[in-house]
Order: sequence, then structure tokens, then C-alpha cells
Amino acid sequence: MSVKEWIIKKMAISMVVSEKTIDSVVIHQFDSANDALNVHDSIEISGFGKFYFNQKRAQAQYDKYVKIKQSYENILANDSLSDNKRHSTEQKLISILNDIKILKPKINEPRTDN
Repeated sequence: MSVKEWIIKKMAISMVVSEKTIDSVVIHQFDSANDALNVHDSIEISGFGKFYFNQKRAQAQYDKYVKIKQSYENILANDSLSDNKRHSTEQKLISILNDIKILKPKINEPRTDN
């Protein structure tokens, strides 16, 4: 059982509310927290603690993604790839590009809020 499932079951029992209702509230809260973390460098969830966006780790991860992107592009430049290998590499490249797209605004913007 995941932590999320445990929280939902525990709250549903203690509050005598359906698990479906609790589930939608929990999902909304964590989606909101994720959106807030995209805007700010830290968020605080009462009862859980304060969460910080780690700039150094994000920069290191971004650099890693750029290197992986380069290697996938080099592989795709090879004309002798099989169709399966080409498709697989293209899918991996799309995934890496999405990760880069998410991280780039966070590491390039000057951060003044906490």
C-alpha cells in the first residue's frame, strides 16, 4: 500500500467520509503544491513540513539531460539504425526534451522568493 493510499484510508475511516472524496481532495492539494513549487522555491504543507527546490541539484540534473540529449541526437544521426531502435531512441529523446523543458525555466530565472 502506498503512502497516498494509506493516508486516504486513514482519513476516510477517521472522518467517516468516502475514500473517493478524500482521494480527490488529496490529489487537488498535492497538484496545488506542485504548481506552487513551480512558481516559488519553497512550500510548506502543514503537518508535513517545508519543501525546497534545490537549485544545485536541478542544475546538475539539467546538465545531465543535455548530455543525454546530445547522445540520443548522435545515435539518431546514424542512418544504419533499425526502425525499432530509431523509434525507441526518438521516444527517449522526447522524454528527455520534456524534462529539459520543465527544468529550464526553474534554473534560468533569478529567484528572490522563499
